[in-house]
Amino acid sequence: MTSDALVQLLYLAASVLFILGLQALGKVETARRGVVYAEIGMLLAVVGTLLHHEIVSYQWILISVVIGSAIGTAMGLFIPMVKMPERIALSHAFGGLAVGLVGVSEYLRHGPSISTLQMAATGFEVFLGALTFTGSLMAFGKLQGVLPGRPISYPLQNATNVLGVAVSVAMIVYLVLHPGAAGVFYALASFGVVLGITLVLPIGGADMPVVICLLNSYAGLAAAATGFALGNNVLIICGALDGGSGFILGMMMSKAMNRSFSNVLFGAMGSTPAAGPTATGQAPAAVPISSANEGSVEEAADILRSARSIIIVPGYGMAVSQAQHIVRDLANALALGGASVRYAIHPVAGRMPGHMNVLLAEANVSYDQLFDLDSINDDFVATDVAIVVGANDVVNPAARTQPSSPIFGMPVLAVDQARTAIVFKRSFNPGFAGIENELFTKPSTMMVLGDAKKMLGALVQELKGELKQAA
Repeated sequence: MTSDALVQLLYLAASVLFILGLQALGKVETARRGVVYAEIGMLLAVVGTLLHHEIVSYQWILISVVIGSAIGTAMGLFIPMVKMPERIALSHAFGGLAVGLVGVSEYLRHGPSISTLQMAATGFEVFLGALTFTGSLMAFGKLQGVLPGRPISYPLQNATNVLGVAVSVAMIVYLVLHPGAAGVFYALASFGVVLGITLVLPIGGADMPVVICLLNSYAGLAAAATGFALGNNVLIICGALDGGSGFILGMMMSKAMNRSFSNVLFGAMGSTPAAGPTATGQAPAAVPISSANEGSVEEAADILRSARSIIIVPGYGMAVSQAQHIVRDLANALALGGASVRYAIHPVAGRMPGHMNVLLAEANVSYDQLFDLDSINDDFVATDVAIVVGANDVVNPAARTQPSSPIFGMPVLAVDQARTAIVFKRSFNPGFAGIENELFTKPSTMMVLGDAKKMLGALVQELKGELKQAA
């Protein structure tokens, strides 16, 4: 078997494993297997690339492998699960930078003699790679708190961004016709860098799950373009898989918020709009936080003693306080007391798709205890107690009751329909949508303010003490 045949065979095997891995990731029970498939596929793809006949020297490749492996290992070992959204944003940034640099290298290598197909692919590769790089850095900054989570707007931002994209496409067309126009090529790369900043900065933190999906899609499309530019089949296949799955997941996230892509990109949540009229024709009244029913850990324990059916709703606050393990301990203590405990997971809770599932899986919460919005929402009305841990916008009844609300029409968990709701939250501050939550002031809601991990830990100790006395 020739070396070229062996390389293509390895690429084919890698592509099949990527497809099988993506399929397995669609189910919780097979997700770990899917990750293993993808890891083996990536290993085969790297080995195939290292066997490529065009490689002149392995010196710099080996140095890069050592440096990249060290960085990847450190990120995997030391970055906590709560920081997964930020880590993913950084991965997208470096992925975009890599494909962009490959495109620049290919253009320098071939120059004016580059073919029409290669020039078109290289143009899209460099543009999308540069856009993904800076856009992902902006997303990282918002998630990390380095940049404000609210939308950063400026005059004519939408018109400017649309014009920038149109000019970039025009430059790609010009380069296809005139591949020797190096100035236009580097201007295209610069436009991508700038548009990555201007497209993401105006988007609020509440829309980060969709933005991360879109950036994932951009990175995949850039990788596919790289495959066309290099004539590399595995890059075309895995890039198409990445781009397509990211786009589909973004659509699912948008549906979960009852919003369109255009509304996410050009009408982001995160700043409080002027109050409009409600269905009654009156302006909505401000939520009187002073009327909220604040309670203590002891009072929460009193309520939970007699509860037989309990639903726990985790949110970003659980991630911030790293309270997933103590939430699991609370569920176990309640189950030992005879209660039925389940978890309600909203599709956009947290800062990335599946954020809550990942954190609860880390805490070894059984998969069969996790229920999505559609399968559990009707059960709240027959639930004794709903425990909210750091969730805000995804449990706000205004999505059903206030037509003037920016989240009106967004599917939310019906926590307000439970007989009692206990909300563990650091303060009354609004979520990323920037609006007050009327759930907090309902007579059936008890607010337990403070660090979720600390408050829940005290609650677990209270319940465990009672169980020991009963035994």
